[in-house]
Amino acid sequence: MANPTIDRSTAEVVEWRDKKRYLWLLGLVPPTAVFMATGLVALFNWASDALGWSWVSTVSPVWWWIGPLLLYVLLPILDIFFGPDGQNPPDELMEQLENDKYYRYCTYAYIPFQLASVVLACYLWTADDLSWLGVDGGLGLVSKIGLALSIGVMGGIGINTAHEMGHKKVSLERWLSKVTLAQTCYGHFYIEHNRGHHVRVATPEDPATSRFGESFWRFLPRSVFGSLKSAWELEATRLKRLGRPVLHPSNDVLNAWAMSIVLWGVLTAIFGWQILPFAALQAVYGFSLLESVNFLEHYGLLRQKNERGRYERCTPEHSWNSDHICTNIFLYHLQRHSDHHANPTRRYQTLRSFDGAPNLPSGYASMIALTYFPPVWRGVMDHRVLEHYDGDLSKINIQPGKERRVQARYGKASA
Repeated sequence: MANPTIDRSTAEVVEWRDKKRYLWLLGLVPPTAVFMATGLVALFNWASDALGWSWVSTVSPVWWWIGPLLLYVLLPILDIFFGPDGQNPPDELMEQLENDKYYRYCTYAYIPFQLASVVLACYLWTADDLSWLGVDGGLGLVSKIGLALSIGVMGGIGINTAHEMGHKKVSLERWLSKVTLAQTCYGHFYIEHNRGHHVRVATPEDPATSRFGESFWRFLPRSVFGSLKSAWELEATRLKRLGRPVLHPSNDVLNAWAMSIVLWGVLTAIFGWQILPFAALQAVYGFSLLESVNFLEHYGLLRQKNERGRYERCTPEHSWNSDHICTNIFLYHLQRHSDHHANPTRRYQTLRSFDGAPNLPSGYASMIALTYFPPVWRGVMDHRVLEHYDGDLSKINIQPGKERRVQARYGKASA
């Protein structure tokens, strides 16, 4: 996209290009990764037989782990190598960029590849004869686990794709959002994120906002079950206002879950009950990736209350940002989280990076792995939270029950 705009400092016409315009198509790597893995396994096994490289066949099963390899190894390396993005669209072109349908088609394209990958994975999980791949019999247990986790990575990134579409006012995009969530059985996210998290973000009342001193493993069940409860209550309240019973076809929690039941019901009918462990493993891993991102996006941040006891408006300082370009592309600018909370319906291509927002030391892909290790996470992030609030512990969202420990450890430094 090349368009003229005015540089007000020089009053000259300059040309602005979206350097990432065609890079957004790389967002289709996760939903096609299992197809790539299948091809690589076949290629490695062929090389082993045709060229006599026996060692190659022992390496080929690693490709079934392509999802975790992409998430935990390749993306962090690329983020370090390519560094921050730094490009913001000019104000003069925001409306034109927002209305460019090419960008939404990039997200739509995720869905057919996602569904095709799930079907392929179900076949690979249950097949007894994969000789065409150079595999004796079916997949072994380790390969099956890798396959399920790779599909889980796709599902977790798919939740983010659903997040992008679910915020929009176009009914088609809202429906597609639910379709994308069906794989991970996390359809209630459609309700809780939009009408719950965005209202309560960076407050103790929000189950999807992590607290200072809270570990990811304690946050995970609190967010999963708290978000589920919140989504049901929000939808029940909406239906009551409309004079409808909670068990009604228009209940967006129920009809989103129905899509999961239909999807996995059809796949079970085709491939047999043997896919049920696969369905459970990929779903739990997929939505746990979402919760890892939830954990790191608002850790320790707190909106202050005004004189009337109401929380201040959400501002850029209430979200942790990262502008590393590679993860930005794979997550549709989710890392520009401050602008997203300020403008929830704004499309991903127009989200901006704010200088005043607190920043993570690396991209989300790198930080997700750190959330699994609480001592490492606290070592990296606690001092950043303290620096963000100039050491004022009263401004931090502290995990209940840990106030004394936090005060004893950091109180002197803030005095």
